[in-house]
Amino acid sequence: MNSKPAPRHPATHGWIILDKPRGLGSTQAVAAVKRNLREGGYAKTKVGHGGTLDPLAEGVLPIALGEATKLAGRMLDASKIYEFTIQFGEETSTLDTEGEVVARSDRFPPMAAVAAVLEHFTGSIDQVPPAYSAIKVDGKRAYDLARGGEEVELKTRAVTIHSLELASDYSASQEIGSAFAETAGRPDPYDPSAPLIMATSVTLIAHVSKGTYIRSLARDIARALGTVGHVTYLRRTKAGPFHQNQSISLDNLNEIGSGAPLKDLLLPLEAGLDDIPALILDQTSAQAVRQGRVLSELPQPSGLYCGMLDNVPVALLQIVDGTAKVVRGFNLPDVAE
Repeated sequence: MNSKPAPRHPATHGWIILDKPRGLGSTQAVAAVKRNLREGGYAKTKVGHGGTLDPLAEGVLPIALGEATKLAGRMLDASKIYEFTIQFGEETSTLDTEGEVVARSDRFPPMAAVAAVLEHFTGSIDQVPPAYSAIKVDGKRAYDLARGGEEVELKTRAVTIHSLELASDYSASQEIGSAFAETAGRPDPYDPSAPLIMATSVTLIAHVSKGTYIRSLARDIARALGTVGHVTYLRRTKAGPFHQNQSISLDNLNEIGSGAPLKDLLLPLEAGLDDIPALILDQTSAQAVRQGRVLSELPQPSGLYCGMLDNVPVALLQIVDGTAKVVRGFNLPDVAE
């Protein structure tokens, strides 16, 4: 009987930030990481992603390895930044390029109107998710019902748009061409000589809360401008603490399977906790935390902390009135007794 060769490397913990290419699903991306770790001789480890990215979208996809998978839920709750293009004139069933055209309009908004309408979609807003989404309706995914020809009605949900702005190549001075734009940011609507530049498409940058659907945002912006539209380009540039400049390409990922050292591409577990202050532990308090015991009489203000021993994460701790309780422990080999 042939036995599998022993792994050349131990199981590892941390984050691979993949610059997911268009056409690759999030589940496929996780499978690609697992395959490369296996081919690279790494021991089997748990792998998961920190927030689905549609196959037609590209950009930052945090993939957690080992103990970092315990933080994947935090990534789901984190805010995201997207760059996206709305093509005006046609709305599709999926609100992107994959679906059939369901509405057309020969109206194209002036760039001034696009710039002006964005403030109405900033802050707390209500939106209806796309019918083609993973939301469950009576136990079934909405996109499965929609693809089966069923009418899908989803409830309005509240989301937060922290910021929404034109991409840098759409500055007022370039696109609007009005003297009035220098002071008001848009052409004088009462000046017939002020030229209006009509937008067939526009690229925007949105910083949004969890649960926000960019396709729905694009649909609603187009309708508010008196036309229809759909998303033709969607890129996530930031997910929680992870930025696109930390990401690696699929080619870089595949090099792991060919023997490239994983440490050159892996971010440590604590990289997913950049927004949480550290609580420095000594050996005694670290041992107490690993055993699930509380720490008392701490001087730190109430809040969430990452307990650290010699720069290695031991646990997430919630301090309330000087008492710290374990929220999530990390079983890292560097700290395990």
